[in-house]
Amino acid sequence: MKSAVFYGKHDLRVEDHEMPHTGPKDVLIQIKACGVCGTDVHIYEGDKGAAEVTPPTILGHEFSGVIAQVGSEVTEYKPGDRVCIDPNCYCGSCEPCRNGVAHYCEHMIGYGTTVNGGFAEYCAVNERQVYKLGDNTTFEQGAMTEPVACCLHGIDMCGIRPGHQVVIIGGGMIGLLMLQLARLAGAARIALLEPVESKRAVGRQLGADVCIDPLTENAEARLKEAGMTWINTVIECVGRPSTIEQAIDLAGNKAVVMMFGLTRPDETISVKPFQIFQKELELKASYINPYTQKRALDLIDSGRLDVSSMVCDVCGLDRLSEILSDPALRAKGKYIISPEK
Repeated sequence: MKSAVFYGKHDLRVEDHEMPHTGPKDVLIQIKACGVCGTDVHIYEGDKGAAEVTPPTILGHEFSGVIAQVGSEVTEYKPGDRVCIDPNCYCGSCEPCRNGVAHYCEHMIGYGTTVNGGFAEYCAVNERQVYKLGDNTTFEQGAMTEPVACCLHGIDMCGIRPGHQVVIIGGGMIGLLMLQLARLAGAARIALLEPVESKRAVGRQLGADVCIDPLTENAEARLKEAGMTWINTVIECVGRPSTIEQAIDLAGNKAVVMMFGLTRPDETISVKPFQIFQKELELKASYINPYTQKRALDLIDSGRLDVSSMVCDVCGLDRLSEILSDPALRAKGKYIISPEK
């Protein structure tokens, strides 16, 4: 089968790969759509993502498709079912799993990280990780379920209440999802900080009350002009030290600062403890997607969450290396890979 295999930093090869083995509890999925994630970029650049990757590995953890085959012990699914997956498979037996924090599983299997994933024509997945797509959900939308599930975990931790003021830093796919989830959580005013005008335009369409170009405008002054004088939550979706520090500066008293964007493992930020003390800030981070996949699917299928406006193109496997290596391309929006193209 045609696959994109990661061999090491800047070494991704589209080549013929053996078909996956389907165990008794597995389903074989014919991949229809697989999203290109920031984690894939980190891995391509030689950095650690949410899990260790041991080359050679087929990357891709945001995917949907059609079940082509089921194992002998699978009872809930059948060939022809339209599905997506939760890529993080927990063992259920280790101490974190038995204490309600399974996303820290000591034996976690990660499809697209620790084992082969969705940048291929087929992938075999344990049936526990499979979710049927709703009738209103396309394959491209289904591939967005995992990032939505991650965002839901983060938004839950923010504690947004009706009437709150929220600032989103970064208008990529994650920032635009967070914007909508903040609105659904009851935020009264939402500001989006994003230097790319096309992304700010999408942000306005999706409900941002204020859109600010942080490279040419004074963000703090613009927020005050818009009546946002007590920022309850700042969600950083860029993953850069400078924007995390900006998030702390913009946060109001007793605010939550959610450091959602993934930085490189060795990066640091400059923090003034007195500023944290004086504002009584809560600095939080969000790790993957525990128990939120079904909620994400239901939100997408209901139409209450737009996961299509931020997609700029659907491409074949042959363009994956170009997308991973070119920041200017990724700045245009979310890319989805379809092995059928």
